[in-house]
This record gives sequence, C-alpha cells and structure tokens, in this order.
Amino acid sequence: MDQPSGARIFCIGRNYAEHIQELQNPVPAKPLFFLKPMSCIVPPGEPIPFPKHGSVLHHEVEVVVRLGRDGRPASAAEARGFVDGITLGLDLTLRDVQDEQKKKGLPWEVAKAFDGAAPLGALAPCGPSLDLGHLTFTGAVNGQVRQRGDTAQMLLDIPGQILALARVWKLRKGDLVYTGTPAGVGPLVPGDTIEVSGELLGTFSWKVVAG
Repeated sequence: MDQPSGARIFCIGRNYAEHIQELQNPVPAKPLFFLKPMSCIVPPGEPIPFPKHGSVLHHEVEVVVRLGRDGRPASAAEARGFVDGITLGLDLTLRDVQDEQKKKGLPWEVAKAFDGAAPLGALAPCGPSLDLGHLTFTGAVNGQVRQRGDTAQMLLDIPGQILALARVWKLRKGDLVYTGTPAGVGPLVPGDTIEVSGELLGTFSWKVVAG
C-alpha cells in the first residue's frame, strides 16, 4: 500500500464520549492529536506481531480517511473536499506502557507508534456523496463483536478534525487520519484474529502472532 513520500499518520484521541468514560479520562478541551510513522501500517491479512516491550495490547477500531491534496482548508466544506479515500483501521495501543507514560507525564510514542501499531484496511474512493457523519462499523475478536461505532457519535466530526490539523500542519496528499475509537476497547493476545467491518467501508482482518 504505497503512500506519497512525506505522508503522515495523524490520530485523534478521546473523540467518543463512552470511550473517554471507559478509560476514566477527562474530556479534552481541544482536539488531542498524535502521530504514527508509516512503518506502523499492516495491510489486511498480514500478521500483527505482538510487541515485546509491553504486555497489554488493546485494539481500537477506527474509521480512517486519506487526504487527496496539499494545503490548509479554511472551512468545513473545503476540509470535506480534501478526503479522497476511506477505510477502517486499528490504533493498537500498549495500554500498560501508555498508563506508565501518562503517570510520568511522558509522551506516548512507545505505546502507540511501534512497528505494526496501525493496521489499515484497503482504501476505497470517497466521493462527495458519502455521508461521513453517519458511518457505522464494528470490531470483533475471534468472532465476538467488542466495538460498535457510528461517526455520528464523534465529539469532533471528520471535517472538523481536518480543519484542526490544518491549523498546525500544512496537509499533504496521502496523509491518513485515524478518527478516534468508540467504547469497547480490549486486549489482544497471540492467536487472536481481529476483524473490522462496515457496511460502506469493507471488511478486513488480521491475526496477532508472537513477536
């Protein structure tokens, strides 16, 4: 899955109220973004290696959009026009490592940006007729649904996220935006198969293997 040189992975945290509650986090006063390198991507069907530097690996199922142009949109309508691809993905998190980093006031990269931390489904074209404000999706582990999401429940919608990013970074063609996860995050262990699915987004799966 080739991406243009210089493209980035942006992720938004704490964007669904029930997920904020389940992890007992405060509601952010402004959008909470972090980045992952492209080495985090795992295409559909390829194994996810369990990272060796932590012990509690959590799945976070998310709608992912790709940006199709460079620039800084100035309105929600213009921001929507930047989206040219859409799929589902996973923001994998080493929860034990993240909790330790948070206690010390340290950055999250070791918990969020390790190799394989952003499995990504196949991108589909995303024309202007697709309603980004009401997309439903699920995440299931070994056939049991754990997460159910609807982009209507986002605290900050997708065009709003793109606008917020553009206030800090000039956006680039090929940038990916992981748009936040609903409630129901939980552990993965070697041998588990995780499947993400959405009626308009596709169905993709990965197996977790020992690292």
